[in-house]
Amino acid sequence: MASASSSSAKNLFSDSKRRLAERVAVNVNNASSVARQIVRGSKSNEILMQAAKNFAYHESTVDNSIQNLKKMEIIFQHLNYQFDAIEQAAEKLEYVEEQVKAMER
Repeated sequence: MASASSSSAKNLFSDSKRRLAERVAVNVNNASSVARQIVRGSKSNEILMQAAKNFAYHESTVDNSIQNLKKMEIIFQHLNYQFDAIEQAAEKLEYVEEQVKAMER
């Protein structure tokens, strides 16, 4: 019986040792997964920061473009006013030319 008891103890010890090794392997895998997630997280944070910087850079460019478009709209309105004034002056000039020709006759 002593040998049966000793054989049983050896089996129990080896089984416990195997389970412990499996648990250690699972914990090592879990730790490596956590490490990978941290690395990915830090890279995604860097990417997010770069995206925010690019957004801020482009936001000022868009604001400048909007201001330039508003200025161009004002210039366009002024050009239209000047065109209308020139057109009216040209019409008056034709009338004056007709009057001058009539006086010369």
